Amino acid sequence: MPRRSYAHYCAVARALDTVGERWTLLIVRELLAGPRRYTDLHADLPGVSTDVLASRLKELEADGLIERRRLGRAANSHTYELTPRGRALRPVLAALAAWGAVELGTPAPTEAVRVHWLALPLLQVLGEAAPQATGTAEIRLPGGLFHLLLDPAEPAWADGPADHPDAVLTLDDTTAAALAEHRTTLGAAAKQEHLTVLGDSPLAEALRAAG
Repeated sequence: MPRRSYAHYCAVARALDTVGERWTLLIVRELLAGPRRYTDLHADLPGVSTDVLASRLKELEADGLIERRRLGRAANSHTYELTPRGRALRPVLAALAAWGAVELGTPAPTEAVRVHWLALPLLQVLGEAAPQATGTAEIRLPGGLFHLLLDPAEPAWADGPADHPDAVLTLDDTTAAALAEHRTTLGAAAKQEHLTVLGDSPLAEALRAAG
């Protein structure tokens, strides 16, 4: 079925024609961490049907935002990854995450939760706390971990532990949400012993010195 268009000669409308469908930007959110298989995407997008996910992936591929790569020789085993134009949506999602963070609150019993969904808000928080520092920060939460690449030119994040983190931050979910919502700061959370920063790199020092 052809997608509907706003038919407005407007950059915002053009963007929404491409990425305004339900689930599209959340698929991009997942792929910002790197290549993912279809089954991984489906597992981390609770609520999306298989038909809708397959349709959105085809649309993103047709629009040049993602590409599909075969894994080995299996005909039905592929990964999806963002193209440069797809990765260019990162600041858009970062802005949406910053705008929406104030609405997080406490998760409702019916809401799905994934640890890495805090990556984008925390990437911004750490970037603001140490704007001149670069390096990799590993974030350890009770439910899992991910790592952030702090780079003013091209910040990024990925699932799992970092190979050689410059800083390791350990905190609980409540503190992570409070940081994302800007209800606390790294310094305040550390003073209250809700957060620890380990490492002897310039990045670790800058994060410890953050107010």
